Amino acid sequence: MAEVESPPVVVCDAGPLIHLDELGCLDLLSGFRDVLVPDAVWNEVARHCPSALRRRRIRLHRVTVSDEAGKQLMELAQTFALDAGEVEALRLMASESDAILLTDDAAARLVATKLGHEVHGTIGVVVRALRCAQRTKRQVLNLLRAIPKRSTLFIAESLLATVIAQVRMS
Repeated sequence: MAEVESPPVVVCDAGPLIHLDELGCLDLLSGFRDVLVPDAVWNEVARHCPSALRRRRIRLHRVTVSDEAGKQLMELAQTFALDAGEVEALRLMASESDAILLTDDAAARLVATKLGHEVHGTIGVVVRALRCAQRTKRQVLNLLRAIPKRSTLFIAESLLATVIAQVRMS
């Protein structure tokens, strides 16, 4: 009998929390074992989209992150001008070796990849919903099409069209 793989733990930056809430699909985060939100990210979401923190269908774990950070992280954070939430999320990733970072920020994604972390964003969470049977193909396609109209997520039209085409063919 094959072992059932446990859902991963995710560390969230503000973008995916805000954008998934704008799309009305924050519940997709329930497919992860734990959803960890560093204090600085929590505060940012509270300022820009407080409704995302009040959803009852998803349990977010607010985490106080130590001020300790590796030299490489601090140099990269300064070079790429990461904000406090992104830095805290990356600090937390250092202590959560199997976690996945959820961020839509290109610079944070680059730094996380450089540090050896797995990274996904709002689009990845939406597409994952199809693989994990949280949404039908039609629902996922509708969510993807709604991104430019219902969310503040910036995504190039050509990239979004490519993702939609891939989901259609799956």
